[in-house]
Amino acid sequence: MIELNYRDARPIYLQVKDGLRHLVVTGAIREGDQLPSVRALAASLAINPNTIQRAYEALEGEGYLRAEAGRGVFAAKGAGGAGPRREALLKQLDEAVTELLFLGMTPVELAARVTEAGTKGESAI
Repeated sequence: MIELNYRDARPIYLQVKDGLRHLVVTGAIREGDQLPSVRALAASLAINPNTIQRAYEALEGEGYLRAEAGRGVFAAKGAGGAGPRREALLKQLDEAVTELLFLGMTPVELAARVTEAGTKGESAI
């Protein structure tokens, strides 16, 4: 599920957040699936529950998860939505496209690449 690397320079909560985001994006955690409780996930990873809580809150803010009082944390519908994470990724995409065009890639090649990535993404879900 989630692997932590204590030699990684990134804080543990970011590793947990990135791992959970990856599971949601790839469809390993599907829309509406309930995630483990903060305590259960913290125990399974042998880390502080506050670390899990921080990762859950960050992912909720990005639109990947939703918390329901008294029920738990669930994968959000249409994970990612139109939030700040989407805007940051679109900015990165714009920068990458600009550089790839500069390096000689054609708009047709870029479109084919996006279509290919979309097809791979759909099959993962």
